[in-house]
Amino acid sequence: MEPRPPPSPQPTAAVAAWRRWKSRAMSLTMGLCTLAVMAPLFFVLYFLLREGASALDWNFFTQLPKPTGETGGGMANALVGTMVLLTMAGLIGVPVGVLGGIYLAEYGSDRVNRLIRFWADVLNGVPSIVWGMVVYALLVVPFKTFSAYAGGAALGLMMIPLVMRTTEEVLILVPQSYREAGLALGIARWKIVTVIVMKTALKGIVTGVLVAFARVAGETAPLLFTALGNNFWNRNLAEPIAAMPLQIFAYAISPYDDWHRQAWAGALALMVLILGLNLFVRLVSRDRAKS
Repeated sequence: MEPRPPPSPQPTAAVAAWRRWKSRAMSLTMGLCTLAVMAPLFFVLYFLLREGASALDWNFFTQLPKPTGETGGGMANALVGTMVLLTMAGLIGVPVGVLGGIYLAEYGSDRVNRLIRFWADVLNGVPSIVWGMVVYALLVVPFKTFSAYAGGAALGLMMIPLVMRTTEEVLILVPQSYREAGLALGIARWKIVTVIVMKTALKGIVTGVLVAFARVAGETAPLLFTALGNNFWNRNLAEPIAAMPLQIFAYAISPYDDWHRQAWAGALALMVLILGLNLFVRLVSRDRAKS
């Protein structure tokens, strides 16, 4: 029988004190780094509230922009236009992205999936202005007009790779035993995917879709090339349409103080919209983690 090794010596008081000091120093460093990460968000919210809260009134949400040089008015058309563009983007990006994610997780071969994932990751990193230029060449130039269709298409194309990759990752997390149980019962594979796998991963898919909406909601560059913007109600989707980012951009570069004030208010409203989407995503994710 081999002899047991001698017990390790207990740390001396000096060594224990040195370890405690290092632990506290690292805890303090990580706390400061956390504050440094959070500080920009608080600074942005502070300046938006300070500069734009005074312009957020009933007229801001119900009136159209005033003519050049006049004070007052609002961004009602831009608010509605943003919702229209996001709806059109969702009609394009959500079905294509979700179906693509289902293919990657359930049907595709390893070789094809690697290629699709690579291109999806590349597309996720493409600057938004490039998307705007592509859609400008595909939809604006041939039809010789800026339109809500072109703006919605640009935002929808930006959503596709993000929704697809998120959907794939969520579906992969569904236990393989669920699929095997369905096959053992003689259920068709497409029914297993739609009824069992999709239902199990539904909250995760919704989370990914909301994240994609939050990403494209504040995009300005692609809309400059596609939707263009206007100061009136849009009654024809084949014509230019207003949007919050476009209206904020136009007001911010203007020489009028009242428009600057409304640009801050618009930025605050847009920030609240994006924060609301992110908070809703957190709530959905928390419920999914508990279930």
